[in-house]
Amino acid sequence: MGILNVTPDSFSDGGRFNNITAALTQAEKMLSDGADIIDIGGESTRPYSLSVSSGEQVQRVIPIIKAIRAQLSTTVQISIDTRLSTVAKLALSEGANIINDISAGHNDPTILKVAADYNCPIILMHIKGTPQTMQDNPVYDDVVTDVLASLEISVARAIQAGIKQNKIILDPGIGFGKTYEHNLKLLAHLNRFVQLGYPIMLGASRKKFLNTITATEKPEDLAIATAVTTALAVMSGVKIMRVHDIKENRQALDVAWAIKQATINAK
Repeated sequence: MGILNVTPDSFSDGGRFNNITAALTQAEKMLSDGADIIDIGGESTRPYSLSVSSGEQVQRVIPIIKAIRAQLSTTVQISIDTRLSTVAKLALSEGANIINDISAGHNDPTILKVAADYNCPIILMHIKGTPQTMQDNPVYDDVVTDVLASLEISVARAIQAGIKQNKIILDPGIGFGKTYEHNLKLLAHLNRFVQLGYPIMLGASRKKFLNTITATEKPEDLAIATAVTTALAVMSGVKIMRVHDIKENRQALDVAWAIKQATINAK
């Protein structure tokens, strides 16, 4: 899954792709580098970011979705990264296929009904608090157990809203209300999330904890570090990698997948 932020303030690439020409060029590059899904978001959810209205999100994302469908591909999967049901519904009507909601339907419960009505996949992520508050000293009894329990509650709410089980994808929410240690522990136990029985998506791309590990400062310096998390995630059974740097992560994914298949076939 390639990240296409059409925002002025995203933590890694804010302002780079917030016009149709730049966004289309980036989407085309991601597709040529091996992306299977393009995730389009009109609201930054970096730590301490402010919410963006539905109207503003629509103005940012809908023209890009229309342009991708008209000029690049009628078949590539497009995911709409939003917490708002109105944005999700309009995006789906204009050609998006997947809803990616970092709040798992807790911000705007109607988004669950939209997913049910369109019978589309929905990604339910774990977040502690909101983007404005999530990094204010997040505390867990046990981060893996607590996040697992929270995701199971989100799954139950989604099913109650009419979403089919085979349309649910889960995301442990790396960096969303998590400390450095929390992120590492979640990555070390991705297999426990896979055991829930739903496809798991990982979004560790260019996150700050990787800067800490590698003693680097810039998010764009983290393509290799992110690719390592991708390879490890594949070996743990994760199905979707949400990343900025497609080429490096596609190579890591393909190599890890080949090794994983060889391991399975050797049993």
